[in-house]
Amino acid sequence: MLINIFGGIARTDRIARGVVGALEELGGAQVPVVVRLEGTNVDEGRRILREAPFHFIVAEQMADAAEKVVAAAKGGA
Repeated sequence: MLINIFGGIARTDRIARGVVGALEELGGAQVPVVVRLEGTNVDEGRRILREAPFHFIVAEQMADAAEKVVAAAKGGA
């Protein structure tokens, strides 16, 4: 699964907390989850994802996200 957030002025730390909260409600994910964030507070958002109780694959750029999704789909992530 690829979650691509380009927030601009949106606070990506809040978005990251929402993504973590959604997975908590769902009881986790059955597939690898690659997340690419860009916007305000992006470093904090990425930290939240990396420290979450779920395994998020955090991508820096869109091309990086695409490569990580392909690798995860092939079982390499």
